[in-house]
Amino acid sequence: MLTFLKLGGSLITDKRGDQSYRAEIMARTAAEIAQAYTPPLLIGHGSGSFGHVVAQRYGTAQGVRTAHEWRGFAEVSLVARRLNSLVLEALSAAGLPVIGFQPSASARCADGQLLSMESELIGRALSHGLVPLVHGDVAFDEVRGGTILSTEAIFVYLAERLQPKRILLLGEAEGVYGADRQIIARITPQNFPEIAAALGGSSGADVTGGMAAKVQAMLALAQRVAGLQIQIMGGSEPGQVAAALRGDLTFGTCIAAQ
Repeated sequence: MLTFLKLGGSLITDKRGDQSYRAEIMARTAAEIAQAYTPPLLIGHGSGSFGHVVAQRYGTAQGVRTAHEWRGFAEVSLVARRLNSLVLEALSAAGLPVIGFQPSASARCADGQLLSMESELIGRALSHGLVPLVHGDVAFDEVRGGTILSTEAIFVYLAERLQPKRILLLGEAEGVYGADRQIIARITPQNFPEIAAALGGSSGADVTGGMAAKVQAMLALAQRVAGLQIQIMGGSEPGQVAAALRGDLTFGTCIAAQ
C-alpha cells in the first residue's frame, strides 16, 4: 500500500526563525519512520524557515521577472536544497534507502499551477524498494517567470499518477482546528463550507497559503483519487509518526471524499 508522508516545515524547522533546523526532532522522526517503514513509501518535506523566509523576502511566489527577483529565486533554491540535504542525511542515517528527487530540475508551472514534473523515475525508484524524497522548491513558470512549488502541490500531482492509498501530513499542529479550538475529526465536501472560515494560515512565514490552502488542496484530491485516505496530524510527540505509519489514524484530522 503506497503511502505519501509529508514532514511539515513547522515540524522540522522553527518557522518563526530563519533557517532554524530542529535536528533532534528530525532525527527522532527519521528513527520512527525507519522503525515502522513498510514499502512502498514516498516522503516529502516542507521548506519551513529555510525556503519560506527567503521566498517571502523576494516575493517569489508572485512571480520572478527582475534581476533582483531572479537572484532571489536562486537563493530560495539554495536554502531549500540546504534543508533537503539535512533531511536526506537524517533519513539515511536512520537506515532508510532514501533517494532525493529535486522538483525544480523538472517541474514546469503556469501561473502557479504545476503542469508537469518527473514522475516515471520516482515510480521506478518505488518499484525497487527505494524511498523517494521530494521537497518544496522553486519552479520555472510560463506566466510568472518563476514561482514556489509546495510539497502539497507535488503530492497532488504525483498522487494522480502513482495512486497512493494514504497521505499523512505531519506538522506542529495536532490537526485542523475549528472555531472552538478543538480538532476537527473529519472534513468532507459536505461540512467544509461551515468550517472554512475557521481555517487560519501559518504561525510563521508561509508563502504557500497555510492550513486553509492545504485543506482545500487535499479535499479536492480526495475526490479525484478513489479510496485515498488523507490525515493531517501532529508529529511532535514521540511515537506519533510510527503509530500513523502502522495504521493508527485515531488522532488528527481525516480528509475524505464523503
